[in-house]
Amino acid sequence: MDPKERILQLTKLLNDANHRYYVLDDPTMPDFEYDRLLRELEELEAAHPELALPESPTKRVGGEALSKFEKVTHDVPLMSLQDVFSPEELTEFLEKTLAEYPQAEFSVEPKIDGLSVALEYVDGRFVRGATRGDGNVGEDVTENLKTIRSIPMLLTGAPSRIIVRGEVFMPKKSFHQLNERQEAEGKPLFANPRNAAAGSLRQLDPKIAAQRKLDILIFNVQLAEGVEFLNHGQSLQYLRDLGFKVIDAKILRAAPAVVDYVMSINEDREKLSCDIDGAVIKVNELSLRDRMGATAKFPKWAVAYKYPPEIKPTVVEDIVVQVGRTGVLTPKAVVRPVRLAGTTVTNATLHNQDFISERDIRIGDTVLIRQAG
Repeated sequence: MDPKERILQLTKLLNDANHRYYVLDDPTMPDFEYDRLLRELEELEAAHPELALPESPTKRVGGEALSKFEKVTHDVPLMSLQDVFSPEELTEFLEKTLAEYPQAEFSVEPKIDGLSVALEYVDGRFVRGATRGDGNVGEDVTENLKTIRSIPMLLTGAPSRIIVRGEVFMPKKSFHQLNERQEAEGKPLFANPRNAAAGSLRQLDPKIAAQRKLDILIFNVQLAEGVEFLNHGQSLQYLRDLGFKVIDAKILRAAPAVVDYVMSINEDREKLSCDIDGAVIKVNELSLRDRMGATAKFPKWAVAYKYPPEIKPTVVEDIVVQVGRTGVLTPKAVVRPVRLAGTTVTNATLHNQDFISERDIRIGDTVLIRQAG
């Protein structure tokens, strides 16, 4: 077969396999076969570099290291959301909205604890990706984003220009594997998946980012030239149809139903493949969003419900005393490892002897621990 035709054929075949594996969770090609075809493509591209396509899967392993990240001004600002911390505050937002707009529906989705980015496509090809930064200006991390296998390099049926927003995260499984490697190599452990994801996405060497096995969930259309949507749910389905890995969202109308669903997400958070720190509640109808407007900081049509710190039981296996740099002695409980707020916890501070005495803390006790700060 002509090298040009074979490169085109292999690129499409391998990208389809990637999409099924990383986005649809429906692998159709054995790993051995994928690796064999990828090697063939690498050899063809090495022999005919002028025929390599921009969307080639060989570009996902990381290119040359950068000297710095260029600044990117977002065409559409990546706004943050007003936080609410209790069912009462959430109900107040919902009822106030429904009082003024009785026809309003709400989209509810998990709030992924990761790093927000914008992905830009021109004529269906991924051309640039940038961090949120301050919402108006971020950093160009295109090469690192190319290493995330669930980001499509080529869209079929896309408008001439589209920008989407998503959350980059490190799956729990990848986080544990990374810390195991760090420990084996005598390197510092990452505190939690969010810090690991942020540090990975801002590596100047894309090859390091490629090793970290990041993932992404897309949750918004920032700009789509020539395309109009009636509501947020419709735009999410459009993104799925284009081939993106999209956040799960549920459309609800009644305030009590919204609150109940937000609480249920929190109860099921341990079952998710990634860490979340809350839920996002948005008015579904885009015309209502325009009418509701925004403050200088936040849109008035959405809030982020922040879940309280997790509290979990564990057992005190030992009590040791740490000596600080200034000579201050601090007692510390060595506890049975427990997963808490995205981190495996093995130690907890006991502050001082008075703290221990007041609570009569002893080795073998079952205690409740939470993340401080």
